[in-house]
Amino acid sequence: MSTLPVIAAVDGSDDSLVALDWAFETALLREAPLRVVHVQQYAAWAGPEITPPGQPESANDPVLDAVRRYLEGRVEQPAVEYSALAGAAGTVLPELGSTAQLLVLGSRGRGGFASLLLGSSGVAAARDAECPVVVVPKPGREVDDDTLPIEPGPRVVVGLQVDSPDEATLSFAFAEAARRGARLQAVAAYAWPLHVWTAATAQVVAPLADQEAIEAETRVLADGLLAPHRERHPDVRAESYVAPGDAAGTLVAASRDATLVVVGRHRRRLLAPARMMGSVTQAVLLHAAAPVAVVPPVQMEA
Repeated sequence: MSTLPVIAAVDGSDDSLVALDWAFETALLREAPLRVVHVQQYAAWAGPEITPPGQPESANDPVLDAVRRYLEGRVEQPAVEYSALAGAAGTVLPELGSTAQLLVLGSRGRGGFASLLLGSSGVAAARDAECPVVVVPKPGREVDDDTLPIEPGPRVVVGLQVDSPDEATLSFAFAEAARRGARLQAVAAYAWPLHVWTAATAQVVAPLADQEAIEAETRVLADGLLAPHRERHPDVRAESYVAPGDAAGTLVAASRDATLVVVGRHRRRLLAPARMMGSVTQAVLLHAAAPVAVVPPVQMEA
């Protein structure tokens, strides 16, 4: 049985070359082939009769020719395949997820507005692909919040919802930490301060809750969720970081100097069958200083 490839999407932009470098090293770590894909986009008014979707001749693609030259001379290389595809990148790239173990792309390509932090193709791929999607940010993106204690060394950060844990996300994060010789930092945020609306007084009042108790309970739940993964990966040093407030802000702060940030994608719900990313995942994709892996749930259909 052949090994599924790591797919790197390129479009000739500097951002896509940064993502290509990340995919190249990851393919080596996973002992997987690397498939470099360029989607030749056609205009919205140019229907299939004018530019039929499919696979044009990859040898005549100038973007792929430039990538070949870019990768030449590297001492250690995975098996590399080049593919040129025609269509809209936001549609074609997510469809490749069923043929890959990982889909990697830059945070913003040639299209769209220069001020955007994440391109539409990245949004579509992270939301719809059947495999995990890694979005690699532009180098130099900084995180202003330095309140979170960060120990030097390689570190994989994973978002942990103690009230709705995602085993696929945790499994992916632990496996990546093991591959990269990194420690794992599981970030669990809890809402504080809590406020309750009372109909009697028509006011928002502070509940009778103890912050220390809530934090302790969150930590116990987090450590319980990490326990089976620690047993499966005894070489991975895993720790939980519990903090009050906004989950997205805490994860973005934790992305400073991180090797990778891992977040989950929302499960499909009966009354909301469309695939969703969730506000926390979107915020992390927009602002994290490290590459972000968005992991789909194990059960794609709900």
